[in-house]
Amino acid sequence: MAIINSTVVLGYLMSTYGNQTSSAKYDNHKKSELRDVYSRMIRTNRNSPVYKIDYTPRVAEFAIDLKANAHQMENIVMKMGGGSGSIESVLNEKKAYSSDEDKVGVDYIGSQDADIDTSDTFTVDVKELAKPQVNEGHPLIKNSHEFKPGSYSFDLDTNSGSYEFQFTVNDGDSDLDVQQKIARLINNSDTGLTADIKDFGRMSSLRITSKQTGLSSTEKYLFKISSGSSYNVLKALGIDQVTQPAGNSTFFLNGEEHHSLSNSFTINQSFALDLKDKTPKGKPVTIGFKADTDMIADSVTELIDSYNSFIAVGHKYADTSGDDSLVKEMSSVGTSLQDELSDIGITYDDFGLLQIDRTKLDESVSGIGVKDAFHNINRFKAAMHREAEKSSIDPMRFVKRITIEYKNPTRNHFTAVYATSPYSGLLIDEQL
Repeated sequence: MAIINSTVVLGYLMSTYGNQTSSAKYDNHKKSELRDVYSRMIRTNRNSPVYKIDYTPRVAEFAIDLKANAHQMENIVMKMGGGSGSIESVLNEKKAYSSDEDKVGVDYIGSQDADIDTSDTFTVDVKELAKPQVNEGHPLIKNSHEFKPGSYSFDLDTNSGSYEFQFTVNDGDSDLDVQQKIARLINNSDTGLTADIKDFGRMSSLRITSKQTGLSSTEKYLFKISSGSSYNVLKALGIDQVTQPAGNSTFFLNGEEHHSLSNSFTINQSFALDLKDKTPKGKPVTIGFKADTDMIADSVTELIDSYNSFIAVGHKYADTSGDDSLVKEMSSVGTSLQDELSDIGITYDDFGLLQIDRTKLDESVSGIGVKDAFHNINRFKAAMHREAEKSSIDPMRFVKRITIEYKNPTRNHFTAVYATSPYSGLLIDEQL
């Protein structure tokens, strides 16, 4: 049996899921909830046979993808009232909407108990987005040798401190090699800047961008690059010149002009706005609260998307499981409730994925048959929660494995909690 390569496992985990936003509200658990997870691990492993699994990198990736999808589905189910709760609990939550998410995103961050008229709306008109500062260097011929071998340095001044960067040009280093060295220096430093290479075919330029946007009234720049002894090298690179000054956002709330250093800010400690693009003249974005039926339909859509993600993982790793066991098990849940799902506008497409007729779903959760609709949604939600729990505890159950020994059911065995799946305990917090 091969040893799990933790570097491969964690490398794939962070590169694939490390930037995802965590649902902190549902990732914080009470002691009783953690005890329940532990107890389920014990129950799963108590009479589990001893298996042999070939821990290849692909098997590790399969386990990580499966567990990540299970984690996502569990959070979605919790937002819908939990595995045994009712979808009706969603009706008691306040959720904001934007009439154009491509222009202005919004989240309601206020108290759910706040006495707010949910019929109130306001408009947002985006005139200018907040911009970072950009210093883009001169285009240089990639395979040319503009810089002589030697040691060089340049100074970086920001509003939080001053830094000196040193780099070496080796014999044979091309202009592109030098640009890449400096880009790595900046990206590996904690200075609030990012660097990348802009490609022009035969030529390339080094571009440095601030992570921060906007300028306060007391600031002239977000960063400044200068050099004394390496003046000629810096001038050849051209990264000391500001090609895009930082700028503040300009927007109108209900027709009144405002400015912000960032494109993300809060309004009255209730709405978190994210400005994404300018709005056309005379077409402001409307912000308000979602209707009850919209919240229900959005939650069901999230659940269906999560189901389809499970199916996609099953198809992707069909060679790893060997018999499409993940696809078959997930599909059996949907087919067992096929009539109930069809009644609320959820059907299968030609690829075995679920699709939603939004109009029919809206009618189902707002018409005279709303009680039956909620019942059908709750049954599907509970079934998905059971599948997510099983996959979270033992994501290796769909992998090809050879049974080595069955446990003697008449003897009281010591239970090694993680023996069924090393991955059940390894990847609890995907944010690490």
